[in-house]
Amino acid sequence: MADNIYIPPKNIHAPSPAAPARSPARNNGAEKATSGFGSVLEQQLRGGGVTFSKHATARMQSRGIELSPASIGRLNQAVSQAQAKGCRDSLVLLDNNAMVVSVKDNTVVTVADKEQLKGNIFTNIDSAIIA
Repeated sequence: MADNIYIPPKNIHAPSPAAPARSPARNNGAEKATSGFGSVLEQQLRGGGVTFSKHATARMQSRGIELSPASIGRLNQAVSQAQAKGCRDSLVLLDNNAMVVSVKDNTVVTVADKEQLKGNIFTNIDSAIIA
């Protein structure tokens, strides 16, 4: 018997906000939960916003980069826009920082500040967003 098996991602310590981004692709927007458990779950998953990988967190600490709640909000909005356009990996320019974001995983992969931007080449991205 050939059943589909779902293997969750490695970091299962917290719900991944990536689940809502994938669900519209599965049903092509034909179904939209308006009430009940599905909509509550979707709201909870969206509420978490983007996450930061260990690498991105280490880069932020070593470079002294701190993001205000307003900046995090703008970052979440930029990633939501990228999801709506079907982007996979985006470069988000936010104030004096650049962040490479895995849009499908809703995760900031790496962060660079103004000094590291000079002469830097960003590869493996399919979009750029100025937030």
